[in-house]
Amino acid sequence: MSDTLRFGLIGCGRIAPHHAHAIQTLPGAELAAVVDIVEDRAYRFADEYGAEPYFEYKAMLERDDIDVVCICTPSGLHAQMAIDAAQAGKHIMVEKPMALSLADADAMIAAARANDVRLCVAFQNRFNPPIQDLRAAAQTGRLGKLLLGNATVRWYRAQEYYEDGWHGTWAMDGGALMNQSIHHVDALVWLMGEPVESVFAYSATLAHRMEAEDTVVAALRFASGALASIEASTITYPTDLEGSITLLGEHGSVKIGGVALNRKDMWKLDGELEHESEILNENRPDPLSVYGTSHPHVFADMAAAIREKRDPFITGEEGRRALQVVLGVYESARTGQPVLLNPRS
Repeated sequence: MSDTLRFGLIGCGRIAPHHAHAIQTLPGAELAAVVDIVEDRAYRFADEYGAEPYFEYKAMLERDDIDVVCICTPSGLHAQMAIDAAQAGKHIMVEKPMALSLADADAMIAAARANDVRLCVAFQNRFNPPIQDLRAAAQTGRLGKLLLGNATVRWYRAQEYYEDGWHGTWAMDGGALMNQSIHHVDALVWLMGEPVESVFAYSATLAHRMEAEDTVVAALRFASGALASIEASTITYPTDLEGSITLLGEHGSVKIGGVALNRKDMWKLDGELEHESEILNENRPDPLSVYGTSHPHVFADMAAAIREKRDPFITGEEGRRALQVVLGVYESARTGQPVLLNPRS
């Protein structure tokens, strides 16, 4: 590997510019190649970012000078592309969800380990300063014992969003929980800091013509006995209303909201109550989209992990944890029964 990390990007859709921009801001990195099966889109994206266009990802994987592959394709394609990239000796940055089944996630993790490459899942909101602050407060015991958590995603997607051939399908996407809300599921589980023991859920398709759900409500029980709830939907006409995480503990309650989990909406901790207004006033302007502004941090950590020969901050195993919860919710909604995810030993 040369001093410059050379990236190849597969899939030039909605999320791809955030990856490309993150690479541009990363010292010692270059976006060398982009892939899209729509040739015009590949050409336009390559021209914009100074990369070489490809129309078939395996051709790009044959390049010896590509060190890292970004997978920004429909979710149902992630697993095979990641396995192929690992077998070609490329490090992998994969968009969420990392896969649509635990078997595929496990195969991706195994392929990365077998080929000594790094696998990172793009849960960029973990790097948001409010999320980092809440994680530190929870881990250092400033909230006391965690009692109750919540993830709420009340967003809107028009019917046209689901008419592109893959959004809202079970084979390539899933619904409001798997696509839009897995970021919030990841943040909730990570912040609670322990395994989800069991889930019970209802789901429905209330306002769209699509295979998967546009609305989910779920209850979670953690190994400690703490509880949590998830509400996820894309039915909030006519625009997004809320995407938030709330933790309630013995010694404090915190809510993180904003467009992309980027604002402290409430920060009430013992010993810090008199400073809450100052803490909330530290909020920065909202980002322009729900993707937020933390992709560069994910890429900086991935670059460091490659150079230092360590795991990235958000490993495949971390990505699998959120996926397991989502799939457990889906199973419960389908069967009408609680689903045990991590039984107590």
